[in-house]
Amino acid sequence: MADYDGLAYDGRIEALREMEYPMLKDSDTYLDHAGTTLYAKSLVDEFAADMTANLFGNPHSASGSSQLSMARIDDVRVQVLQLLNADPTEFDVVFVANATAGIKLVADALRSAPAGFSFMYHQACHTSLVGVRQESRASICIDTETVQNWVDGAPLPDEITSAGTPLLFGYPAQSNMDGTRLPLDWSHKLRRRKDIPLGLFTLLDAAAYVATSPLNLGDSESAPDFTVMSFNKIFGFPDLGALVIRKDAMPVFQHRKYFGGGTVDMVVCVGEQWHAPKSQSLHEALEDGTLPIHSIVALGIALAVHRRLFGTMTDISLHTSYLAQRLQDKLDHMRHSNGRRVCKLYSPAVKHLDGSVVAGPVVTFNLQDEVGAWISLTEFEKTAVLKGFHIRTGGLCNPGGVAAALDLMPWEMKRNFSSGFRCGDDNDILEGKPTGTIRVSFGAMSTISDVDRFVAFVHEFYRSSDGSTFNQLRDETRSTSVPDLVVASITVFPIKSCGGFHIPEGRPWEVKTEGLAWDREWCLLHLGTSQALSQKRYPHMALLRPCIDFDNGVLEVSYIGEIPKHLPSKITVPLSPDPAYFDSCDTTKWRTSRVCGEEIVAHTYTSATINNFFSEILGVPCLLARFPSGGQGQSMRHVKAQLQQHQAGYHKTKRRVPGAFPTEINTPPDSDSEVDQRRMLLSNESPLLAINTASLRVLNMEIRKRGGKSVSADVFRANIVLDSPGQEDDLLAYTEDHWSALTIGNYRFQMLGSCRRCHMVCIHQDTAAKSEEPFATLSKTRRFNGKVFFGTHMCYAAPGNLEEAGALKASAPMIRVGDRVSADC
Repeated sequence: MADYDGLAYDGRIEALREMEYPMLKDSDTYLDHAGTTLYAKSLVDEFAADMTANLFGNPHSASGSSQLSMARIDDVRVQVLQLLNADPTEFDVVFVANATAGIKLVADALRSAPAGFSFMYHQACHTSLVGVRQESRASICIDTETVQNWVDGAPLPDEITSAGTPLLFGYPAQSNMDGTRLPLDWSHKLRRRKDIPLGLFTLLDAAAYVATSPLNLGDSESAPDFTVMSFNKIFGFPDLGALVIRKDAMPVFQHRKYFGGGTVDMVVCVGEQWHAPKSQSLHEALEDGTLPIHSIVALGIALAVHRRLFGTMTDISLHTSYLAQRLQDKLDHMRHSNGRRVCKLYSPAVKHLDGSVVAGPVVTFNLQDEVGAWISLTEFEKTAVLKGFHIRTGGLCNPGGVAAALDLMPWEMKRNFSSGFRCGDDNDILEGKPTGTIRVSFGAMSTISDVDRFVAFVHEFYRSSDGSTFNQLRDETRSTSVPDLVVASITVFPIKSCGGFHIPEGRPWEVKTEGLAWDREWCLLHLGTSQALSQKRYPHMALLRPCIDFDNGVLEVSYIGEIPKHLPSKITVPLSPDPAYFDSCDTTKWRTSRVCGEEIVAHTYTSATINNFFSEILGVPCLLARFPSGGQGQSMRHVKAQLQQHQAGYHKTKRRVPGAFPTEINTPPDSDSEVDQRRMLLSNESPLLAINTASLRVLNMEIRKRGGKSVSADVFRANIVLDSPGQEDDLLAYTEDHWSALTIGNYRFQMLGSCRRCHMVCIHQDTAAKSEEPFATLSKTRRFNGKVFFGTHMCYAAPGNLEEAGALKASAPMIRVGDRVSADC
């Protein structure tokens, strides 16, 4: 609208948010509207009222409830066309599950044609559009310059013109990756070409575009043949999509083979196989099965509520563009104290100099520290989650857009995959390049305060000031001797991610190659996915307290929270893995499971008493499982911890490849004998984890400086806590970064590298309550190469000398609380 007043409009949106979006708590900032936007309370309330006031039946009947459903569906179909300014005589709407389902419907129809089809797609396409290539006879990925050349008359590639098939051209109206908007008139201009004998059809993915902008299909001659959209991206609810079809393109569906539900007028099965598809309207022939009646009813309400709350799509477009431009400007001008940019932006400018909107309300970027190193997406997301930001990171389901933005060549992406990288992987910086991006996207209910809150967050956690850095290290000029360490506590965690069992002072505890005895031998597996449960998702696991009862030979598990009355106060599990110790209902069976992304094979307990105890307390269907000590085959896990770049000795572990590579890189061993394959059970990265209380006390000082409360050692879930009584903390804090080995009592342990932390350390181990600390402070004081570290991984170093090994063979290695500890630096 010409008289759009950004501040006034924003103020109106702020005023309605508390009433219409109560799911947004004070600490929540929702910035992932390109994924799905938020639904208004009015929408849900009016839908609920409509559902309880009216009876909606299956539309394939003459009953009153059926006729009411058909009337509503017909009305909403017209309303969708009105939203797009599309003439019902020239367009039809087919309701589908989502935009992807609409794309697949077009691909299935073209595949069924006698000659098949060829496919050209823009590099900014979402994977849902990229996937069409698998159904085509020939396909090619192209950039904007190439399309524009074809629009201007350049010949199409030989592999397309020589295929002798219809050609489908697919592209997004707006990139879901960076907000780039592509010319909507490409459809019209390419359709005029005469060098495709069987015709050229255009498929527009409008899902990202129509979420915040008006799409005008008023001129059917210039409109795309097929347009797909997802209504949850506009209204938040319902989860429904639409395929909008130019009626001139109807012949594409004449060879479609599948039919189902009411899409046919007659079907003959007995004696002959024949059917007659419905032909009165295109949507009747394509909407297989019973329509999602209630979702379509909700869509009609959503259209009305959205207009009432936010005005026109033009109003929304101007507002969200203003927000995106504000964020883009602030991130672009943010600098570290040394002048380096904090953000590498990938999104184009939202507006032209004349004020016209040329890109969507999406700001995509990556973060760099004061020396130019990339910030890990995983680490960024951990901090963002703690601070209440709902945001998207990674590949964004847009392989072409991400590859172009990050300058990732196909061979690099394949190399990353071969090295083990997968979408959502924690290891998201490979060979000096990020593998994904951070995306902020705005919706109709976004406000200026959302922008400013996010900018303040980036400034606080990722911008260095006054020459300071985020790296807190021991001063190398200070003494490296650590003569007076002692073991302050020893803890085992029999069930992965549950509470710990503290070893009584004076009791000797066995150390095995794979860790402390009884540490992380059990886990809880999700009944459906077989994935090991974690406190990060189920924080009340911290309140499940195991106790090892050697006298009775059982692991006793109790819950320190409120227990449902019908459950026992505790359950017991035999320590012996021998099935003979189980009664008939406690026999075990094997189950393939996943722990920390690795596939393992574990015993699962079939006792209803045991499994119901855990399932009902945690509110998730799960099974108790046991990982065989030592492991074999798929049950074998190996240490993943390694020295980090901020640690002494790091560069000694690197091997330089002779030849063309100028930088040092990790290379895999040439054979299994080149490295020691250290085993572990169900711990994340190493057999043992230790923390230094001097470091903890210094960390707590930093937390208190920032107005927070000190945290206990328990939140770090260390097996061994080391203390240095009577010595100065500032001298001994973080000396563990530079230890190469420890001797505890008579036994030697090798240091394996610093422990990378996640926000599981923010779960109070006695209450299961979540807070921001200590991760918020760690992310400011202990971040190296974009990752956050605290504590150190280690393992028992078995004697290498045969005589020494023989002397110790008669007795297993034992450690105790109070043992003296010496460190090698």
